[in-house]
Order: sequence, then C-alpha cells, then structure tokens
Amino acid sequence: MKIGFIGTGVMGKSIVKHFLAAGHDVAVYNRTKSKTDELVANGAIWQETPAAVAATSEIIFSMVGYPSDVEEIYYGANGIFSATVTGKLLVDLTTSTPTLAERIYQTAKETGAAALDAPVSGGDLGAQNGTLTIMVGGDQSTYDQVIPLFEIMGKSYSLQGSAGAGQHTKMANQIMIAGTMTGMTEMLVYAKAANLDVPKVLDTLSGGAAQNWSMANYAPRILKEDYSPGFFVKHFIKDLKIALDEAEKLQLNLPATKLAEELYERLADQGFENDGTQALIKLWWS
Repeated sequence: MKIGFIGTGVMGKSIVKHFLAAGHDVAVYNRTKSKTDELVANGAIWQETPAAVAATSEIIFSMVGYPSDVEEIYYGANGIFSATVTGKLLVDLTTSTPTLAERIYQTAKETGAAALDAPVSGGDLGAQNGTLTIMVGGDQSTYDQVIPLFEIMGKSYSLQGSAGAGQHTKMANQIMIAGTMTGMTEMLVYAKAANLDVPKVLDTLSGGAAQNWSMANYAPRILKEDYSPGFFVKHFIKDLKIALDEAEKLQLNLPATKLAEELYERLADQGFENDGTQALIKLWWS
C-alpha cells in the first residue's frame, strides 16, 4: 500500500520501519525534518507538508504530541484536509481528545474519506517490537481495511466502538498506568529505605500479584539510572489532564489519578518533562 505517516518521533519512527520492512511505500513528514533522515535512507519518501503526504498516500497515519498538533496537521493551512482525501483512510494514533476524534471522523465523512482514532499503548519497546496495543474508534468497515497494517505494528487491536471510543479506551488505559507507575515508584522507594536487596525484591514480586507492566519494563531502567523516554513525562501529563477532563464531563471523581497528575506536574516543574515516565523516582532519589 501507499502509506503516509506524519510524526516520526520515538514511536512513529519504529512503526514506519515495520511498514517499510513489510514492503509498503511510505511517505513521511515530521516537523523536525532530521528525525526522518534514517527513514529516508531506508526507503521512505520525504514530503514537505501533511497535505503532500495525504495527496500521495492511500492511507494516512498521524502520531504527534498534543491535540493542538493533531488539529494543526488535519485542519491547518497545509493540513491533511487541505488536500483531496476522497476515498482515503485516515488513522490518528495520537492520544488525543474524544471530541477531536469525533470531529475528524465527521470531516472525513463529509469529504468522502474515512477516519479512525487509534491510540496505542506499549511505549518505545512496543513500537520497536511490533507489539503495541491498539484501541480503535470508528466504523467496522474502515477498521477491517486497516487490520493488515495493525497486524504489522501491534499484537493486540480491537474496535471499541464509534468515533472517539478509541480515545476513551486509551484514557482508561492511562488511568490504570497512573496507578501502576506511582505504585511501582513507591515500592522501590520503600524497599530501598528498608535496606532490602532491591533487584531481589523485584524478582520476587514479579512472580506474585504485584507483577505488572510498569514494574517489569521501568523498574530495571530505574536501577540502571536510565531515564530515556519510552514515553515522555510531558506527554503523560497531557494524557492525565485529558482523562481528568473527560472524567469531569462524566461527573466522576478520580482522586488517585489526580494525585498522579500532580506528582508528574511536580516532576516537570523540576525540569524533567523530557525524561521518561520512570523519572518519577527522582522526586525521592536524586
């Protein structure tokens, strides 16, 4: 297929590599052009604007940072919808707002295109290994057309409902991760303060009910003092704010999620917004 991919950051870059390896033609655009250099060297085709990507592709994926970035690449002067997209498929992998997902779906429908909101979970390792979890909102017929590409980038993918349902599911995911990240961090802080053998504690806990993805993937990085971003602190704050905003609309109070958001805000205020989410430990360990 002729695939377009907008946003070749930590995760997007790996996904494009998988598409290229599978034999697809891939056109790429990124706000910082140099982040596409390796992909172009591997056969991807650079395009100057999101509109140019859309014009030369059958299916266009987007994976950027914030809802404002999504709005710009779809509705901006050189955005996707400034090109003719009739008959094309649009898939936004960004964790964004359900409201914006519904708007993109409606605009696509009005222009003869089809759209899915398909945020992912699994971080940098999931993208590298092609084992992402993909949560999709949109029409069944559109979803069915994209499944062969979801198979390349993920190990788990499912249609959760109509437009916006993918984003709502991702918010449920982030609410859960907020709890596992704070729990994993406080567990390490406690184990160290109690003078335990921390690696031995991790090995023991991984065989019991405390086992979880955050502990398995991030605790070893913390012990190596590796705070490189599999997922940025600043992006997790964005996600948690969206989750809390949506919870308020649903008349829900989520105190644990709110506390997690406040802790990550404190971490960002100390200058660590571009670290990975495992850097939360820095609030305790220098």
